[in-house]
Amino acid sequence: MQREVRWVTTDDTQDFGRRLGALLRGGDVLVLTGDLGAGKTTLTQGIAEGLGVRGPITSPTFVIARVHPSLVGGPALVHVDAYRLGSALELDDLGLDADLDESVTVVEWGAGLAEQLSDARLELTIVGDDVRTARLVGVGARWDAVLEAVAPVH
Repeated sequence: MQREVRWVTTDDTQDFGRRLGALLRGGDVLVLTGDLGAGKTTLTQGIAEGLGVRGPITSPTFVIARVHPSLVGGPALVHVDAYRLGSALELDDLGLDADLDESVTVVEWGAGLAEQLSDARLELTIVGDDVRTARLVGVGARWDAVLEAVAPVH
């Protein structure tokens, strides 16, 4: 299933992330793609709020991955920045599969690298400068209900 949403402000982006985060569960994988400054980390901040995990949520560009434990008894957030990774093998070397079933994993710059993490995932591609458009592609039946809840067709 595919959907498209538009965000005019960073608040719109974070609000969408909060609504999405509230629907996520352990084992969910999200692959975020977009230019520098497109809003990937801003979206992840909203997702983190929706999940109720410990912050602050900042881009993990230099540490590659950060784990944010839940403050409300839900899944942890594993926030990955694959920008500096050269291959899917380097992503595999991070050992993310150890936390995959219990955590929500968000991989920024993950297109072409992170698809190997799960057969079921949500791929978000964000484009635009002032007004951002996000194309959401759910891979696997799990995502049909999630996309219908956060991005219903009008």
